[in-house]
Amino acid sequence: MNKPVSPFKVLIVDDQPLIVEELCEFIEGSGYRCVPCHSSQQAIERFTEDPAIGLVLCDLHMPERDGIELVKALKAIAGKQRIFEAIMLTGRAEKQDVIKALREGFADYYQKPVDLPELLEGLKRQETALLERQKNFQHLGHLNQKLQYLAESIDDLYQDLGKAREQVVGTGLGGEDATAAESMPAIFDQLSPRQLDVARLVGKGQTNYQIACELGITENTVKLYVSQVLRLTHMHNRTQLALALAPNPSALRQRITAH
Repeated sequence: MNKPVSPFKVLIVDDQPLIVEELCEFIEGSGYRCVPCHSSQQAIERFTEDPAIGLVLCDLHMPERDGIELVKALKAIAGKQRIFEAIMLTGRAEKQDVIKALREGFADYYQKPVDLPELLEGLKRQETALLERQKNFQHLGHLNQKLQYLAESIDDLYQDLGKAREQVVGTGLGGEDATAAESMPAIFDQLSPRQLDVARLVGKGQTNYQIACELGITENTVKLYVSQVLRLTHMHNRTQLALALAPNPSALRQRITAH
Protein backbone atom coordinates (compact mmCIF):
# COMPACT_ATOMS: atom_id res chain seq x y z
CA MET A 1 0.00 0.00 0.00
CA ASN A 2 1.25 3.49 -0.84
CA LYS A 3 2.03 5.96 1.88
CA PRO A 4 -1.05 8.14 2.59
CA VAL A 5 -0.94 11.36 0.58
CA SER A 6 -4.00 13.06 2.05
CA PRO A 7 -4.69 14.42 5.53
CA PHE A 8 -8.35 13.47 5.04
CA LYS A 9 -9.92 10.05 5.35
CA VAL A 10 -12.46 8.91 2.75
CA LEU A 11 -15.82 7.65 4.04
CA ILE A 12 -17.17 5.11 1.53
CA VAL A 13 -20.85 4.21 1.92
CA ASP A 14 -22.80 1.65 -0.13
CA ASP A 15 -25.25 -1.07 0.84
CA GLN A 16 -23.42 -3.49 -1.49
CA PRO A 17 -20.31 -4.82 0.33
CA LEU A 18 -18.51 -5.82 -2.89
CA ILE A 19 -18.68 -2.25 -4.21
CA VAL A 20 -17.36 -0.88 -0.91
CA GLU A 21 -14.53 -3.42 -0.95
CA GLU A 22 -13.56 -2.61 -4.54
CA LEU A 23 -13.59 1.16 -3.96
CA CYS A 24 -11.57 0.88 -0.74
CA GLU A 25 -8.96 -1.35 -2.38
CA PHE A 26 -8.50 1.02 -5.32
CA ILE A 27 -8.53 4.28 -3.33
CA GLU A 28 -6.25 2.97 -0.58
CA GLY A 29 -3.88 1.75 -3.29
CA SER A 30 -3.72 5.37 -4.45
CA GLY A 31 -2.54 6.58 -1.05
CA TYR A 32 -5.78 7.40 0.81
CA ARG A 33 -7.13 6.06 4.08
CA CYS A 34 -10.67 4.70 3.75
CA VAL A 35 -13.48 4.13 6.23
CA PRO A 36 -15.86 1.47 4.77
CA CYS A 37 -19.56 1.52 5.66
CA HIS A 38 -22.49 -0.60 4.48
CA SER A 39 -25.34 1.59 5.75
CA SER A 40 -26.15 5.25 6.36
CA GLN A 41 -26.45 4.65 10.10
CA GLN A 42 -23.00 3.10 10.25
CA ALA A 43 -21.65 6.03 8.20
CA ILE A 44 -23.15 8.54 10.65
CA GLU A 45 -21.51 6.73 13.56
CA ARG A 46 -18.09 6.60 11.86
CA PHE A 47 -18.28 10.25 10.78
CA THR A 48 -19.17 11.31 14.33
CA GLU A 49 -16.31 9.30 15.85
CA ASP A 50 -13.58 10.25 13.36
CA PRO A 51 -12.92 13.97 12.75
CA ALA A 52 -10.27 13.07 10.14
CA ILE A 53 -13.03 12.13 7.67
CA GLY A 54 -13.21 14.95 5.15
CA LEU A 55 -14.23 13.22 1.91
CA VAL A 56 -17.43 11.21 1.49
CA LEU A 57 -18.32 8.80 -1.33
CA CYS A 58 -21.86 7.49 -0.98
CA ASP A 59 -24.48 5.69 -3.01
CA LEU A 60 -27.63 7.63 -3.78
CA HIS A 61 -30.16 4.80 -3.42
CA MET A 62 -29.81 2.98 -0.09
CA PRO A 63 -32.31 1.42 2.37
CA GLU A 64 -33.52 3.41 5.38
CA ARG A 65 -31.71 6.65 4.48
CA ASP A 66 -30.60 7.56 0.94
CA GLY A 67 -27.42 9.45 0.05
CA ILE A 68 -29.07 12.88 0.10
CA GLU A 69 -30.56 12.29 3.56
CA LEU A 70 -27.19 10.96 4.74
CA VAL A 71 -25.33 14.09 3.65
CA LYS A 72 -27.98 16.24 5.36
CA ALA A 73 -27.35 14.29 8.57
CA LEU A 74 -23.57 14.65 8.22
CA LYS A 75 -23.91 18.42 7.67
CA ALA A 76 -25.99 18.64 10.85
CA ILE A 77 -23.29 16.76 12.77
CA ALA A 78 -20.50 18.89 11.30
CA GLY A 79 -22.25 22.18 12.15
CA LYS A 80 -20.04 25.25 11.77
CA GLN A 81 -16.96 23.62 13.28
CA ARG A 82 -16.22 21.03 10.58
CA ILE A 83 -16.16 20.89 6.79
CA PHE A 84 -16.25 18.03 4.27
CA GLU A 85 -16.90 17.34 0.57
CA ALA A 86 -19.31 14.68 -0.71
CA ILE A 87 -19.42 12.78 -4.03
CA MET A 88 -22.51 10.83 -5.08
CA LEU A 89 -22.46 7.42 -6.76
CA THR A 90 -25.62 6.22 -8.51
CA GLY A 91 -26.74 3.43 -10.78
CA ARG A 92 -29.91 5.30 -11.77
CA ALA A 93 -28.94 8.89 -12.51
CA GLU A 94 -32.31 10.56 -13.00
CA LYS A 95 -32.01 14.26 -13.71
CA GLN A 96 -34.16 15.41 -10.78
CA ASP A 97 -32.14 13.26 -8.34
CA VAL A 98 -28.85 14.72 -9.55
CA ILE A 99 -30.15 18.29 -9.32
CA LYS A 100 -31.51 17.68 -5.82
CA ALA A 101 -28.22 16.12 -4.72
CA LEU A 102 -26.15 19.04 -6.00
CA ARG A 103 -28.49 21.51 -4.28
CA GLU A 104 -28.11 19.62 -1.01
CA GLY A 105 -24.33 19.97 -1.02
CA PHE A 106 -22.87 17.18 -3.17
CA ALA A 107 -19.82 18.47 -5.01
CA ASP A 108 -19.94 15.90 -7.84
CA TYR A 109 -21.54 12.62 -8.97
CA TYR A 110 -20.52 9.51 -10.92
CA GLN A 111 -22.58 6.90 -12.73
CA LYS A 112 -22.19 3.21 -11.84
CA PRO A 113 -20.31 1.19 -12.91
CA VAL A 114 -17.74 3.76 -11.86
CA ASP A 115 -14.69 4.58 -13.96
CA LEU A 116 -12.15 4.25 -11.14
CA PRO A 117 -9.34 6.44 -12.58
CA GLU A 118 -11.93 9.15 -13.34
CA LEU A 119 -13.31 8.85 -9.81
CA LEU A 120 -9.79 9.18 -8.38
CA GLU A 121 -9.23 12.40 -10.32
CA GLY A 122 -12.53 13.74 -9.01
CA LEU A 123 -11.53 12.77 -5.47
CA LYS A 124 -8.26 14.67 -5.84
CA ARG A 125 -10.13 17.76 -7.08
CA GLN A 126 -12.42 17.70 -4.06
CA GLU A 127 -9.43 17.20 -1.76
CA THR A 128 -7.83 20.36 -3.22
CA ALA A 129 -11.11 22.26 -2.79
CA LEU A 130 -11.39 21.02 0.78
CA LEU A 131 -7.84 22.10 1.63
CA GLU A 132 -8.62 25.60 0.33
CA ARG A 133 -11.89 25.72 2.28
CA GLN A 134 -10.08 24.56 5.41
CA LYS A 135 -7.47 27.32 5.04
CA ASN A 136 -10.20 29.95 4.64
CA PHE A 137 -12.15 28.38 7.50
CA GLN A 138 -9.16 28.64 9.84
CA HIS A 139 -8.39 32.19 8.73
CA LEU A 140 -12.00 33.19 9.39
CA GLY A 141 -11.82 31.59 12.82
CA HIS A 142 -8.70 33.62 13.72
CA LEU A 143 -10.34 36.77 12.41
CA ASN A 144 -13.46 36.14 14.51
CA GLN A 145 -11.28 35.68 17.60
CA LYS A 146 -9.52 38.99 16.95
CA LEU A 147 -12.83 40.78 16.40
CA GLN A 148 -14.22 39.31 19.61
CA TYR A 149 -11.14 40.43 21.54
CA LEU A 150 -11.40 43.92 20.05
CA ALA A 151 -15.12 44.11 20.90
CA GLU A 152 -14.40 43.10 24.50
CA SER A 153 -11.67 45.75 24.74
CA ILE A 154 -13.98 48.45 23.36
CA ASP A 155 -16.67 47.36 25.80
CA ASP A 156 -14.15 47.69 28.65
CA LEU A 157 -13.24 51.13 27.37
CA TYR A 158 -16.85 52.38 27.38
CA GLN A 159 -17.54 50.88 30.80
CA ASP A 160 -14.48 52.57 32.26
CA LEU A 161 -15.42 55.84 30.58
CA GLY A 162 -18.93 55.64 32.03
CA LYS A 163 -17.59 54.97 35.55
CA ALA A 164 -15.16 57.86 35.28
CA ARG A 165 -17.92 60.24 34.21
CA GLU A 166 -20.13 59.10 37.09
CA GLN A 167 -17.29 59.77 39.54
CA VAL A 168 -16.72 63.25 38.12
CA VAL A 169 -20.43 64.09 38.27
CA GLY A 170 -20.91 62.57 41.73
CA THR A 171 -17.84 63.85 43.55
CA GLY A 172 -16.21 66.48 41.35
CA LEU A 173 -12.47 67.09 41.25
CA GLY A 174 -10.69 68.11 44.39
CA GLY A 175 -7.30 68.15 46.15
CA GLU A 176 -4.48 66.66 44.14
CA ASP A 177 -6.77 65.84 41.19
CA ALA A 178 -7.90 69.44 40.93
CA THR A 179 -4.31 70.68 41.07
CA ALA A 180 -3.33 68.19 38.38
CA ALA A 181 -6.26 69.26 36.21
CA GLU A 182 -5.33 72.93 36.57
CA SER A 183 -1.73 72.16 35.56
CA MET A 184 -2.75 70.29 32.40
CA PRO A 185 -2.06 72.12 29.13
CA ALA A 186 -5.18 73.46 27.39
CA ILE A 187 -4.76 70.98 24.54
CA PHE A 188 -5.87 68.21 26.95
CA ASP A 189 -9.20 69.89 27.83
CA GLN A 190 -11.07 67.83 25.24
CA LEU A 191 -10.04 64.50 26.80
CA SER A 192 -12.40 62.39 28.91
CA PRO A 193 -11.47 61.67 32.57
CA ARG A 194 -10.24 58.17 31.72
CA GLN A 195 -8.23 59.45 28.76
CA LEU A 196 -6.65 62.01 31.12
CA ASP A 197 -5.81 59.24 33.60
CA VAL A 198 -4.00 57.30 30.89
CA ALA A 199 -2.26 60.43 29.59
CA ARG A 200 -0.98 61.34 33.10
CA LEU A 201 0.42 57.84 33.61
CA VAL A 202 2.12 58.00 30.22
CA GLY A 203 3.55 61.33 31.41
CA LYS A 204 5.02 59.49 34.40
CA GLY A 205 6.84 57.15 32.02
CA GLN A 206 4.71 54.06 32.76
CA THR A 207 4.36 51.25 30.23
CA ASN A 208 1.01 50.06 28.86
CA TYR A 209 1.22 47.04 31.15
CA GLN A 210 1.82 49.20 34.24
CA ILE A 211 -1.04 51.53 33.27
CA ALA A 212 -3.37 48.55 32.74
CA CYS A 213 -2.52 47.19 36.21
CA GLU A 214 -3.01 50.55 37.92
CA LEU A 215 -6.34 51.34 36.25
CA GLY A 216 -7.70 47.77 36.28
CA ILE A 217 -8.23 47.53 32.52
CA THR A 218 -6.72 45.38 29.77
CA GLU A 219 -3.44 46.30 28.10
CA ASN A 220 -5.22 46.39 24.76
CA THR A 221 -7.69 48.93 26.15
CA VAL A 222 -4.76 51.06 27.27
CA LYS A 223 -3.44 50.98 23.69
CA LEU A 224 -6.82 52.18 22.44
CA TYR A 225 -6.83 55.06 24.96
CA VAL A 226 -3.26 56.08 24.07
CA SER A 227 -4.18 56.09 20.36
CA GLN A 228 -7.22 58.26 21.09
CA VAL A 229 -5.18 60.71 23.18
CA LEU A 230 -2.51 61.03 20.48
CA ARG A 231 -5.15 61.62 17.83
CA LEU A 232 -7.11 64.19 19.85
CA THR A 233 -3.99 66.11 20.90
CA HIS A 234 -2.39 65.86 17.43
CA MET A 235 0.79 64.33 18.84
CA HIS A 236 2.89 61.83 16.95
CA ASN A 237 4.01 59.42 19.68
CA ARG A 238 3.87 58.72 23.42
CA THR A 239 7.30 60.30 24.00
CA GLN A 240 5.96 63.63 22.74
CA LEU A 241 2.89 63.12 24.92
CA ALA A 242 5.01 62.37 27.99
CA LEU A 243 7.16 65.47 27.41
CA ALA A 244 4.06 67.65 27.12
CA LEU A 245 2.77 66.43 30.50
CA ALA A 246 6.03 66.34 32.42
CA PRO A 247 6.48 69.04 35.11
CA ASN A 248 10.19 69.10 34.12
CA PRO A 249 10.36 68.14 30.42
CA SER A 250 14.17 68.16 30.25
CA ALA A 251 14.46 65.72 33.15
CA LEU A 252 11.87 63.40 31.58
CA ARG A 253 13.65 63.52 28.25
CA GLN A 254 16.85 62.39 29.98
CA ARG A 255 14.96 59.56 31.72
CA ILE A 256 13.33 58.33 28.49
CA THR A 257 16.60 58.49 26.51
CA ALA A 258 18.39 56.54 29.22
CA HIS A 259 16.06 53.46 28.76
